[in-house]
Amino acid sequence: MSVVTLRRAVPVVIVTAVVAVEAVIGWPSLAEAFSQLHAPEWGWVALAVGAELVSMGGYARMQRRLLRSAGTTVQLGRHVALAFAAHSLSVSLPGGPLFSTRYNFQQMRRYGASAAAASWCIALSGVLSSVALVLIGAAGAILAGSGGGVSTLVTYLAVGLALAVAVRAMARHPQWLTTVAHAIETFVARVRHRPDQGGGRLVALVDEITAVRIRPLDLGVASYFALANWLLDALCLWLCCRAVGAPGITAVALVLAYCAGMAAASIPLVPGNLGVVDGALIVGLMAGGLQTSTAIAAVVLYRIISLGFIISAGWVVWLLIRRRQRQEPLREAVPVR
Repeated sequence: MSVVTLRRAVPVVIVTAVVAVEAVIGWPSLAEAFSQLHAPEWGWVALAVGAELVSMGGYARMQRRLLRSAGTTVQLGRHVALAFAAHSLSVSLPGGPLFSTRYNFQQMRRYGASAAAASWCIALSGVLSSVALVLIGAAGAILAGSGGGVSTLVTYLAVGLALAVAVRAMARHPQWLTTVAHAIETFVARVRHRPDQGGGRLVALVDEITAVRIRPLDLGVASYFALANWLLDALCLWLCCRAVGAPGITAVALVLAYCAGMAAASIPLVPGNLGVVDGALIVGLMAGGLQTSTAIAAVVLYRIISLGFIISAGWVVWLLIRRRQRQEPLREAVPVR
């Protein structure tokens, strides 16, 4: 076996080993959970799978819209494939978010995006996704009659408005950031006792970033897709409740349970947050009126779809992307005029 072939095989072997270890460690918990899941109504299960697939498509469309606004347009299919592969990296591997961010950046660069455009797209995707989840949770708290929901919603709207004003000001006066970047580079040069070059990498990167212009319409459409991504995922959970015979839970109770589970997922204690997200979702559904056995069955089915099925599909897509990139030359993306 040649050195090149061995080097290409190492990531696949590592990923396979990690997934196998996770399967062995998590199997007792999964087996116990499966015992709570009786034969569901398969029509509802099919709808739940469809909702989860469309949810992933929503995230891909959000990133595509942001990247397009920054000056690069890519086929939707490639963005969907990237969303699946990056999600699997993020959820499955230890330190997954770091691997996922790096993978996103590398693939967007392959698509023809500049380093600044790719960085903007990844950063804005994370911000929009986080804010969308908080707004959904705050809206659910308001509908449930919690005063804290109103204060949370007002706070995030105020912060969002302040960020929008700050970004707008920086876009109109990019020399502010350039001045700060030059001052930082000058200070570092003095500390390291090296001559100031008068325009290093940091200044060049700031110049590239300030040249990126995200149109308000594209930002609004991307925000819509960020909301759709979460709401369709929550819809998948509701459809799983219907599949196991629990139609009685209200939309407000389900949204609150869902947001509690996703909040628990924001702290990656273990790959896939096995046990952490599940526990938060079960407690939330029980607080919404479901019996313990029904709540467990609904969450198990939801996690089979959103974790098992989606991540498995993501790893298959990751392998296909690796294979295609070894066989194809780098293709430049089409610039937006």
